[in-house]
Amino acid sequence: MRKLGHYFSLSPIFSMSSSLHLRALAATLLLSAAGLAAHAQTPRNEAPVSAAAPTDQPLALASTEAGASLREFDRLIAPAVKQARKTLPHAKKRFLAGLPAGQAFFLTTRIFDSNGNYEQVFIRVKDWSGTTVQGLISSELNLVQQYQAGQLIRFPEKAILDWTIATPDGGEEGNFVGKFIDSLQH
Repeated sequence: MRKLGHYFSLSPIFSMSSSLHLRALAATLLLSAAGLAAHAQTPRNEAPVSAAAPTDQPLALASTEAGASLREFDRLIAPAVKQARKTLPHAKKRFLAGLPAGQAFFLTTRIFDSNGNYEQVFIRVKDWSGTTVQGLISSELNLVQQYQAGQLIRFPEKAILDWTIATPDGGEEGNFVGKFIDSLQH
């Protein structure tokens, strides 16, 4: 018998049934390799955020003021959102390729509840397949009741307002909207 690696052995004599077994084995190996490759391509995004990182300033609007305030706020942050979306393809490539150890990747989007309330939140990305993002809510929620911090959500790429890469030293890349909002508060 001829050994293939540590797991498989083949007889030098092939019958019709052993040929079918070999085909099944080959198909299984190909599917397993494809599964391992897909798993290997899923970037890890589990680095802790440095204590020196800027603190999140939650943004929430109640339904009585949400319509007009949201439109006004969108006009105000439009240049920062435009800059974030312009640089998003490069940030996405970096995330999908795997960030260096100690870095964490977040996207900013909005979540809405059935009462019309919304909060702008950071999402720690777990998966980004095509134009669909899946991640964990990483912001403290103050107004929206149907979600909670740490909850896994899925949303379309077109709902992304901003992106942030947090570095181990407390620095950050991106966060164009967040930095703009911080500049208004000072």
